[in-house]
Amino acid sequence: MAHALVGHDGPCRHIHGHSYELSITLKGQPVNDSLSPKNGMVMDFGELNRIVKSTLIDRFDHALVLNDTVRDEIPNSSHELFARTIWVKFQPTTENLLLYFVEILQPLLPSDIELYCIKLSETATSFAEWYAPDQSAY
Repeated sequence: MAHALVGHDGPCRHIHGHSYELSITLKGQPVNDSLSPKNGMVMDFGELNRIVKSTLIDRFDHALVLNDTVRDEIPNSSHELFARTIWVKFQPTTENLLLYFVEILQPLLPSDIELYCIKLSETATSFAEWYAPDQSAY
């Protein structure tokens, strides 16, 4: 995914990309039913992967994320090169993208499973984390 930070005082103000990595931690009780195919699981990883793929990966992979405030300033934004542009109403920093992903994912989880932690890594050493107990991003 690529993004640009409007008004940033460094090189991140230019369109650039990252190979983001997303880690998700869930909280819940493992199924305790020897007859269930999900016995011992809080949630089947395949089901979680389907949710994440359909709502985040399929949408954001190879996309350009830009702040909606500059939409009118980009000539030819209807050009094929901008076909996978996602316009958001916030500065698309890793921190803000992480909070946006939390908003997307939380309502899609089964009612007995909680989103506990999400970590979005922009690089090997730059990341943001969100924890449900304190509802914050770092």
